[in-house]
Amino acid sequence: MSNYEERRQARIDRYRERAEKARGESKALFRQSTDMASAIPLGQPIHGPADRRCRERIEAKMVQSFSALDKADYYERRAQAAEENTSISADDPEALAKLTKKLEHLQLAQTRMKQINAYYRKHGTCRGFHGLSDSEAERLEYNMEHVHPWSKIPYPSYALSNNNKNINDVKRRIQQLTEAAELGYSGWVFEGGRVEANREKNRLQIFFDAIPAPEVRQALKSSGFRWARSEGAWQRQLTDNAIYAAGGIKAIRPSDGSDPVKIQPKHRSKQR
Repeated sequence: MSNYEERRQARIDRYRERAEKARGESKALFRQSTDMASAIPLGQPIHGPADRRCRERIEAKMVQSFSALDKADYYERRAQAAEENTSISADDPEALAKLTKKLEHLQLAQTRMKQINAYYRKHGTCRGFHGLSDSEAERLEYNMEHVHPWSKIPYPSYALSNNNKNINDVKRRIQQLTEAAELGYSGWVFEGGRVEANREKNRLQIFFDAIPAPEVRQALKSSGFRWARSEGAWQRQLTDNAIYAAGGIKAIRPSDGSDPVKIQPKHRSKQR
């Protein structure tokens, strides 16, 4: 398992653990509430302030129990979403290979859709197209009649346009990742710390010699940086936008007065 996959699985496990912890808290609070309520006979009227406060505590614990259960459901949904997410992240060291494979699949799909449309125009049916089963042919012709009856071909223009857009999006991502891998990023030193371009973890990391002032922490948060206790750094994904964002934070600009954007290899390469 790659480092990326390990981090992904660790994130899923954390969500599962938090969900389980919240469920345990919910059960405990519910049990406390029912135990307290069992001491009060059914239909018993309120007897003074102490009894009223006791009933309020019972109700409060019940509300807390439901709140903890909602929290458990939230973390369970987060874990499930993380498991089902099939998008290709730039954090993944295999991102270029996966994107290249995805591009090939999309291009083959585009060619196949065009070929099926051409076959239908010639024969008036999808049946008999090489590699297309009768059930698939029936589905395409059913869609022509009931889903997009305005279209006279199995794959309407919007299907081809959408797929072509996906092709261009993947090509653009491949180009961006390739340029980033070839040119890389540069960190810098600022008064009171340093900025590192961690290519292995795909993070722009900011290390301070001491805890930064509240206004600096707020500026970091507003610029998309988050504190990573495990790294001892403020960080966000290593991208052009991260460099731009860091350059806009006065407290971490390079000590020599240079522009963080202009010291990047990509920028220098474009100037040449």
